[in-house]
Amino acid sequence: MAFSFQDIIAQQVGNIAGGITLPSEQKNDILSGLSGSILGGFTQTAAKVLTGGANVAESPVTALAGSLFKNNVINKLGLNANLGSTLTALIPTIITKIRGLVKDQDGDGDIDLNDILITLKGGGNKAATANALGAAATILGGLLKKK
Repeated sequence: MAFSFQDIIAQQVGNIAGGITLPSEQKNDILSGLSGSILGGFTQTAAKVLTGGANVAESPVTALAGSLFKNNVINKLGLNANLGSTLTALIPTIITKIRGLVKDQDGDGDIDLNDILITLKGGGNKAATANALGAAATILGGLLKKK
């Protein structure tokens, strides 16, 4: 059974607030507002980083990417701390390279989460995306061989 973003938020509101009752005539508006605000926050943060509106090195997106990389790759592969730190330090550089590729991919006049996803999936300038990701893979591959 698939849950929507709004279903998950409704469940969490109930869990966290001890089962508070939302006014029935405003329930959908409240849940939609929470969903929209949370998703909007994610989108704006990622869009600011990938369009140059935020410092990549200080971004929560970069910090999250580093944390995910550490937990999902470094720890699982048992890499030593020095190599792990060296690899994690590449994340801001890789994000900066990707940043130059993000543009309005869907023609709606702005850069949003959809445009970011299209870019990361290889939409738009596929050769440029492949080059940036290929360069990142080459760097990582070279460092892993030094292990």
